[in-house]
Amino acid sequence: MAFVFLFSLIFILTGASVSNAGYGPPSPGFYPSTKFRSLTFNKCFKTLWGPSHQSINNNALDIWLDTSSGSGFKSTRPFRSGYFGASIKLQPGYTAGVITAFYLSNNEAHPGFHDEVDIEFLGTTFGKPYTLQTNVYIRGSGDGTIIGREMKFHLWFDPTQNFHHYAILWSPRDIIFFVDDVPIRRYPRKSATTFPLRPMWLYGSIWDASSWATEDGKYKADYRYQPFVGRFTNFRAGGCSAYSSPRCRPVTASPGRSGGLSKRQYMTMKWVQRNHMVYHYCMDSKRDHSLTPECWN
Repeated sequence: MAFVFLFSLIFILTGASVSNAGYGPPSPGFYPSTKFRSLTFNKCFKTLWGPSHQSINNNALDIWLDTSSGSGFKSTRPFRSGYFGASIKLQPGYTAGVITAFYLSNNEAHPGFHDEVDIEFLGTTFGKPYTLQTNVYIRGSGDGTIIGREMKFHLWFDPTQNFHHYAILWSPRDIIFFVDDVPIRRYPRKSATTFPLRPMWLYGSIWDASSWATEDGKYKADYRYQPFVGRFTNFRAGGCSAYSSPRCRPVTASPGRSGGLSKRQYMTMKWVQRNHMVYHYCMDSKRDHSLTPECWN
């Protein structure tokens, strides 16, 4: 079983062919972002930190980092499942060391023992693409001794030129990451110990992560290029809040009743992973995989 899994990952990372890597992915056939209502920022979110480094105009939010501060925001309600998306535009040029993030977390409710589901854009140097990092932390694996479950991608477009929609769908059965409604990663629930089950809030932030963000910390934030700006708009969400009735049904990522990805969505996801994935934690020989048993189960 381990051999089959390893072979499959090698195929995904190397790819049978990268001749299509310069083109966009095939259509997934279903567009979950269209199924959820838009959110008004001032009604559904609050400033978490750096209020002087935020600007709102027609429900579009700019947050920025300079030598004095970064900035972050947080949903007013916690959720136990749902779809969470936003259209984001990143800053061009030198952004090494800077993280622009959109994520779920309960770190304030469970400090030192929290869960987290991340979409993070790792800043870059001139002439190199942004890296989109997806990650999952469970019950303190993001605290103290870090046990990340990272998958990283170089996108099939320039995320600094236009807004693109990025989303997380979190259900009791799996977590699915989307870019413009294209599924790029599915993290299934294989056990209660490797899956986040406690309510989480939705966050966004921009901050200095020079110690690790760009080529493992080789390149640092250079404040000659400040301010570093992340732009957010078209917030969309739906699902079961922590206060919903137990009868609240988790939202779905596909047209089928099962709630799982359709065959066409799976094919599109595999195309993305074959052509645009640049890192998979299960394939990292430096990692202690006894700490990530889902890699082999």
